[in-house]
Amino acid sequence: MSLKIEHLKENQRTVLKLIGTVNSESAPKLFEDFSHILKQKEPLEVDLSEVEYIDSTGVATFAEIWNSFRDQGLRFSIFGLSDKLKAAFSMFQVDPEQLRTLPSPPTGFLENLGQQTIDSFQEFYQLLILMAETFFEAVIAPFKGRKIRWSSVVEQSIVIGSEALPIVGLISLLVGLTMALMSAYQLKQFGANIFIANLVGVSMTRELGPLMTAIIVAGRSGSSIAAEISTMTVTEEVDALKTMGIRPLSYLVIPKVYAITIAQPLLTVLADFLGILGGFLVAIIYLDLSAVAFIQQLLQSMVLKDIWTGLVKSVVFAWMIVVVACYKGFIVKGGAEGVGRVTTSSVVTSIFLVIVADCFFSVLFYFLME
Repeated sequence: MSLKIEHLKENQRTVLKLIGTVNSESAPKLFEDFSHILKQKEPLEVDLSEVEYIDSTGVATFAEIWNSFRDQGLRFSIFGLSDKLKAAFSMFQVDPEQLRTLPSPPTGFLENLGQQTIDSFQEFYQLLILMAETFFEAVIAPFKGRKIRWSSVVEQSIVIGSEALPIVGLISLLVGLTMALMSAYQLKQFGANIFIANLVGVSMTRELGPLMTAIIVAGRSGSSIAAEISTMTVTEEVDALKTMGIRPLSYLVIPKVYAITIAQPLLTVLADFLGILGGFLVAIIYLDLSAVAFIQQLLQSMVLKDIWTGLVKSVVFAWMIVVVACYKGFIVKGGAEGVGRVTTSSVVTSIFLVIVADCFFSVLFYFLME
């Protein structure tokens, strides 16, 4: 059956009623009528209630003319779609509902800024909810009879902790060496070589040890956790857990929380030791200090508070890293591309929050220890 096209004017609007079949033979005539209306800068509505069949050429014609109307800022809508026509549009990946809308007008700077602010607050709110649920599951639920999967905790501790030892140790040693060398250049001018022990010891235990360890763990283990959970979300394994009555938070997140809570302080202690060792080597080789003098000065300058403040920071940093990574994994969208996107976002967000938290704790402990 050929295509019949009727032009109607209803309430100062142009309606194009199609009757028959839209295929490769009738599409050129239809496109010509569309183009003529487009030149007149008029909005257009298309009635497909009496169209019996549409092929890929017809769908492509509608998609092409819709793009033209959209570029001109004119309304183009279709109505009267049967289930058969909807299936034809969807088969060629054209959304019939999309053809009903006008393009969104370009937004200004303030609108974009406002929308980004709202999105950030909503994301932060959801993150706080996940942190509260994680705290309940990890700290309170075990006292109410909730079982802990210790085998998974041990496995995750090995992945997060022991496998990170080489990189954490090497970077901490190099940071200690570099910091001591930069400080030694200035201390030598005033004959204050012995105070390099104070500088390296306090800065490593209070600040650099916990901070550097957290950054390394965020880049190494945080990204791995985000990639793992986001992949499970994309492949619907998380939904499968829910279907089987298993809570993803308890099954996936809590073992990682316990593991990183155990591993992070231990890695921080290692980072403190090797960072101080780097300063010790500089003092012995470059500043000609004796080992005994360095150790004595170190013990005199450091107090127990320097160590436990760093360990408190490390635990807080650990929770931030694992919660952000899991949160990003659960909200992933967009398949494999989305997995890469949330993995990168997880690392960036974790490092940002770690640095902000480190600044907060530094100010807090400074006033508490005055």
